[in-house]
Amino acid sequence: MPEGPELHLASQFVNEACRALVFGGCVEKSSVSRNPEVPFESSAYRISASARGKELRLTLSPLPGAQPPQEPLALVFRFGMSGSFQLVPRGELPRHAHLRFYTAPPGPQLALCFVDIRRFGHWDLEGKWQPGRGPCVLQEYEQFRENVLRNLSDKAFDRPICEALLDQRFFNGIGNYLRAEILYRLKIPPFEKARSVLEALQQRRPSRELTLSQKIKAKLQNPDLLELCHSVPKEVVQLGGKGYGSESGEEDFAAFRSWLRCYGMPGMSSLQDRHGRTIWFQGDPGPLAPKGRNSRKKKSKATQPSPEDRVEDPPPPSKAPSRTRSAKRDLPERPAAQRPEANSFQQDPEAPKIPRKGRRKGRQAASGQRRPRKAKADTPSLELEGTSAS
Repeated sequence: MPEGPELHLASQFVNEACRALVFGGCVEKSSVSRNPEVPFESSAYRISASARGKELRLTLSPLPGAQPPQEPLALVFRFGMSGSFQLVPRGELPRHAHLRFYTAPPGPQLALCFVDIRRFGHWDLEGKWQPGRGPCVLQEYEQFRENVLRNLSDKAFDRPICEALLDQRFFNGIGNYLRAEILYRLKIPPFEKARSVLEALQQRRPSRELTLSQKIKAKLQNPDLLELCHSVPKEVVQLGGKGYGSESGEEDFAAFRSWLRCYGMPGMSSLQDRHGRTIWFQGDPGPLAPKGRNSRKKKSKATQPSPEDRVEDPPPPSKAPSRTRSAKRDLPERPAAQRPEANSFQQDPEAPKIPRKGRRKGRQAASGQRRPRKAKADTPSLELEGTSAS
């Protein structure tokens, strides 16, 4: 699932790929996407991008003299679980290209596409960053640090540190793999109370006797949790490519995979937090670990998930043919990771909302005859159900 570094890398890709290109015509949306139509048409315009946390802003800027006269338009994207941008030949559109921007003749006929296989991504027409998200951990570090330390009385910090790190009001850009890597480097149990971990940072001040170079060296040698929330995502950006994700090429993902130290790695343990998200760690999980749940340990590289398998909260498989009641009793219970709770900023709002079925009520009539079965209403496909905040 794309996190802060992946959004930042996507904005870099758009700016580099589209710097010399002129686009023209209408913006085209796929017929299956539930996102809004983009009311923009221009004979000549350019595209640029910027990122903040887990959002990307795409700006369409008409060139002088372009027709019809049009003001610049900004779109804000949230990538959901599988969003990405690709630049492809116009005649070779990817299957899941849900928003398409075409280049204008006489140049090469290309299309910049927002590709989203799972369709949990979203774009907004107002062009504003989503209200409620905190400062970006990558590009607004000082504001991010101040925002966290100023709000430690918030009830979000009563929760385990692994859950607090997914709260986008305070950790905008941190997701599942980043929280695992950050806590692992500091040997912090994931289910330690967040406030207990962070309160000490309010008192941390470098000695006035140290020179600037000594202060920088001390910070690099002994970073605290908030500093790692900034530096660890920067490491992913410096890897290049697209970072984490099943859409990355083999070389892209190989570099990222060799960078990982904890997330999904052999020898690491895992538990699910209260939102059904899997947290990877080493050692003691901490005092707030879920009761009655045993951690699972990754045994060997042979069982290590592939890029396609290492998805944080996959939707359940498509509905299989109905089984008999006796057969259902033999089936294992669906893991909690496939049944996340409703989304909010208090949990990393990337996982799709999974509808639950109610139990059928009523029994057979005393005569032994079956009641006529009611026709089922069409259930919308999970692929079409996105989240309001990604």
